Amino acid sequence: MSEPSARHADARRSAPPKRSLFSLYAVLAVCAAPVVAAALVYFLDWRPEGAGTNYGDLVEPQRPVPEASQLQLTDLDGTPFDLRSLTGKWVMLAADGGDCGEDCAKKLYIMRQTHASTGKNVTRIERVWLILDDEPVPTIVIRAYEGTHMVRANAEQVARFLALPEGVTPTAQALRQHIWLIDPRNNQMLRFPENPDPTQLRQDIGKLLHASRIG
Repeated sequence: MSEPSARHADARRSAPPKRSLFSLYAVLAVCAAPVVAAALVYFLDWRPEGAGTNYGDLVEPQRPVPEASQLQLTDLDGTPFDLRSLTGKWVMLAADGGDCGEDCAKKLYIMRQTHASTGKNVTRIERVWLILDDEPVPTIVIRAYEGTHMVRANAEQVARFLALPEGVTPTAQALRQHIWLIDPRNNQMLRFPENPDPTQLRQDIGKLLHASRIG
């Protein structure tokens, strides 16, 4: 082999191997993916199917819990109760008559079971039943749903406070149809539909407890 040919052969052997551009493009694609996804969400309001959804209806605009003078509540023994005293807790709330028929008992049952299902988060949630009349509460109901704050309320004041679906007249009957969730900062957050699916309701609350650092 001639001397120039030998030098060329040595140069080829010592030169670093050419790298495939595939790896470079793959790294760039991985880095760019979050930026592209964020742009789709922001500019096109795009969401992957099933992501960012909730079962309950979001209450907008926010409705804060009124001062005690605007939402006058009393325990069953007549002691004044301030709903804002539960600040820092998630609050499941329902409204109904004191006789607590089948639909009322079903709501209280769902609230009790949802509360119990949260496990270690059980202390982060309170349950409130607003009693919209002067009917006596059956002893069996008081015992069955021990731990629920059972407070008598003025139906008109409650109607001004609780968010109903758009176009629904705020009557006592309409107020009996839902369960509401109040966040730890004393704002109504979610309104669950009439005859709610207990599983989906628990999932909503479970997601909030998991994601929230307050309450």
